[in-house]
Amino acid sequence: MRIFLFLFILLSTFTFAQDKPKPVQRDPFLQNPVKNQPQKSNLNNKIKIINADEIKKDTKYDGNRYFVGNVQIEHQGSILTADLVVLYEEENFVKASGNTRLQNTDGSVITAQEMEYDGNTQKGVARKNVVLNDPKGTVIKTETMYYDRASNLAYYNTGGTINDGKSTTYSKSATYNLTLRTINLTDNVRIEDKDYILDGINVVQNQNTNIVDINGPTTITNRKNPKNRIFTEKGTHNLNTKESFLNKNSKIYYNDKILTGDALYYNQLTGFGKATGNVTLDDPLEKRYLKGGYGEIFEKKDSAMMTKSPYAVKILEKDSIYFASEKILSYQKLDSTNVKKSYLRAFRKARIYKSNAQGRSDSIAFNETDGVMHMYKDPILWSGEKQVTGDKVEAYFNTQTENIDSLKVIGNGFAISKADSLNMKDEFNQVKGKLMAVYYEGKDIKEIKVIGNAQAITYDDDFNEKTKQNERIGITIFSCGIIGSIFEKQELQIISCSIGALSTLYPMSKIGPDKKKFPDFNWNTKDRIRKWQDILVDTPNYEEIKYESSDTLFNQAQEVIDKAKAAEEAKKPKRVRR
Repeated sequence: MRIFLFLFILLSTFTFAQDKPKPVQRDPFLQNPVKNQPQKSNLNNKIKIINADEIKKDTKYDGNRYFVGNVQIEHQGSILTADLVVLYEEENFVKASGNTRLQNTDGSVITAQEMEYDGNTQKGVARKNVVLNDPKGTVIKTETMYYDRASNLAYYNTGGTINDGKSTTYSKSATYNLTLRTINLTDNVRIEDKDYILDGINVVQNQNTNIVDINGPTTITNRKNPKNRIFTEKGTHNLNTKESFLNKNSKIYYNDKILTGDALYYNQLTGFGKATGNVTLDDPLEKRYLKGGYGEIFEKKDSAMMTKSPYAVKILEKDSIYFASEKILSYQKLDSTNVKKSYLRAFRKARIYKSNAQGRSDSIAFNETDGVMHMYKDPILWSGEKQVTGDKVEAYFNTQTENIDSLKVIGNGFAISKADSLNMKDEFNQVKGKLMAVYYEGKDIKEIKVIGNAQAITYDDDFNEKTKQNERIGITIFSCGIIGSIFEKQELQIISCSIGALSTLYPMSKIGPDKKKFPDFNWNTKDRIRKWQDILVDTPNYEEIKYESSDTLFNQAQEVIDKAKAAEEAKKPKRVRR
């Protein structure tokens, strides 16, 4: 058969030697560099006919020979089979149709209904139901595929699918490097596996490592919970381990929260993620966000941690709350009644700001759902011209009005207020004891109740009917088991003093500065938080306020007493030593 085929080709060459066949009409991808000029071919690079049931030459294909039935041709080790092959000998070019199959030397196989192949450039085109199988199991399907055997590239731009047994990829355009096994995907890219869907516009998928390089806006969505997803414009995603490294305009959506930062890492299997540089964790349902230089999230525990100058903002309709410390935690968990509640913890040098309450302590624990806040270790809370300290402070917020309802001070409670906030006199009302309850009315402290070793120092005024002004009459010092007090027009009034009650009213002329303040008095204006930005530093370090002395009457009285004593001393006879 091979001898017959050789003789037939030889005779056909003589028979049609004088007929000049027309050049092939090529696909644009296969156009010659010089228009209408056939490319020069190397004699050793010729396409070889191995087998055919029939060999014909007539006017059907513009005088070019064609081979019919079980056609098999070879070029540099690659084998093309088809039902029909038209050979353009001068151009070293073939057109094949019907069950075409190209077996390449690297083990890859392309099947289609039609193919064109240029033996000089080693470029080809496959059309209609094109399927490329690489030796490691990747299958590409499309309607038109361009391939370059010299560079071992395959390309399509009419839409196609790629399947590697684990995931399926859809894209408008793709270029597959069969040597590196990398696929450059553009235009409406989608990669699907059993758990996740990746949608993008330009990604490079490595079939060896199953790592996707992301270039341009891309979303990776959880199939079971579509609200949990990743968005980025630059990064990498490992389709095997589900790890993502995100570097540009990136966001991680999980449990109705959003994590952003300059650089993000996220493992969709473990639910662990971290962010560095301009980090924000937004929780729209809780109306709260965290900011810092570094953050971590734990999706399955529904918790997060923020460090590097972190702060948190609880957004309220009327008056937001600001927190800051060296480290902030947020988490959600079920309580004993199976209700999910949200918590915020601030560790080391914790600060809080609200328009009507500002505070400091070593740490703060805030139950956002119930509106209960605990301040631990050296807490101090300011409200207007009032200051509260103790071993531990608990604040109770009204979640409806967004204001503080009350405070509970456990251990060494001490409340201080300016006797008159309109002047700069060194005059302060003070109440202290083991346990203290502070009650608010609106945004202001209205009532203070102290239990256990209760003591108070209050400035007392009397209304002068003639001058229509209050006149200072003295200072009262109280000592009781329980003290009840209220603020009327910002003035502290003791309304009850029970259990071993003892009170003494001292005229201003008869009480010295040593009795006007308790020994542990500490009116702190240096560390006070006056605006929300003050929480961003350990202390705003304000200049201590200097108050005017209110000891004029006492000093005058002392001067009179001292003069009287001196006069009495002068009347006494002097002893003369002999």
